[in-house]
Amino acid sequence: MSTSLPIDADASAEEAREIVREWIERALPPTWREAGDRGGPAAVREVRTRAEYEAWYPVFAATGLVVPTWPVAYGGLDVRVEVARAIEAELAPYHLGRLNPLGLNNTASALFAHGTEQPRLRFLPPIVRNEERWCQLFSEPGAGSDLASLGCRAERDGDDWIVSGQKVWTTWAHRSEFGILLARTDPDRPKRRGITYLLLDLRQPGVEIRPLRHIGGAVDFNEVYLDAARVPDAHRVGAVDDGWRVAGATLAGERQMVAGAGSGGVDRIGGRGAEHLLSVARSSGANTDPRVRQRLVAIWAEERIRGWTNDRVRARVRAGHAPGPESSIGKVHNADLNLRTQLLAAELLGARAMAFAAPDFAPDDIGTDYAAALPVEVAGMLRSRANSIEGGTTEINKTILAERVLGLPREPDPYRDTNWRDTPRN
Repeated sequence: MSTSLPIDADASAEEAREIVREWIERALPPTWREAGDRGGPAAVREVRTRAEYEAWYPVFAATGLVVPTWPVAYGGLDVRVEVARAIEAELAPYHLGRLNPLGLNNTASALFAHGTEQPRLRFLPPIVRNEERWCQLFSEPGAGSDLASLGCRAERDGDDWIVSGQKVWTTWAHRSEFGILLARTDPDRPKRRGITYLLLDLRQPGVEIRPLRHIGGAVDFNEVYLDAARVPDAHRVGAVDDGWRVAGATLAGERQMVAGAGSGGVDRIGGRGAEHLLSVARSSGANTDPRVRQRLVAIWAEERIRGWTNDRVRARVRAGHAPGPESSIGKVHNADLNLRTQLLAAELLGARAMAFAAPDFAPDDIGTDYAAALPVEVAGMLRSRANSIEGGTTEINKTILAERVLGLPREPDPYRDTNWRDTPRN
């Protein structure tokens, strides 16, 4: 297995490029390397399966290239932002996506902004190596857009917290070992000031995960029931009752993760992008229609602009800062753009988007991804409907932009200073 590459904090961009080129030649399987040289990420996807990449991933993670700006102790190389850009440019053709995106973006954002050295050293290296996968236990049946009204309780028991309650729409909980958790620790304070941020081990008694199959046929989301599950106080991030402030770093990281091209996280949840759209248009002959060509160019241009906007946010993260409210810009734009992209893809597909072989449905079989049996354009179109909800609804993100970026007056909340116990809830 490869070890951390000899790129240190004083390395120049060109020195880093040379070392990465040598590593690519030595460590990448020849078929992947040749495909990347020939046709970039699209060609790599044709010769490499997800399972093959996951099996090989520890080689990549051990080099420090997954998170090159992170300190060495956390699994990175501690290089400067401009060096990280040079590294990324060398890796780009080979489609070396980062696994464990919720850990790398959501959990890490909170640990860097509010964590102490002990939990950083405990959790960040396994996140980089994809040895401990993470989910986000925030939303509840009665606390979605108004997340601060959440009611999952955590009560102190010596050096532990005892947690009981229900979470819902928890992405990839059924594949995760840990979850970042917001819990109510003081019901007699206003709703934003009685929440604590905890790191929960899902592999324990008192945790029940029930998968939810969405309209596209796949299982991404889950209900999670907690019944006296335990969390050591050493796995608390930030001060007791100050979890809402800590959650701000995570939520900004989540918005950036689903902000589309150049986000550095999950670039596109729900369908393929403009390049695939162009290939569909060519294969169907629709690219000769000037009206279709205009729509294609508009989407292609918007995707590039969004990528540049996300690059600016990523530069902030590489410089050691948490993603700010500007990450909501990419989130809002991507929700709309990806929906338009997937609708056009299905439209270009024509009759094939309306009639296809339906897979046998077995509700108890969570291991089968029924979306894989659908045309990718149809699966993408169905899944893209969630983009305006996940990572905070479009309406919530527009409010964030209005208040924190544009400086407009805060939206009135008559219960802002009312104790949570006395606040109306669903």
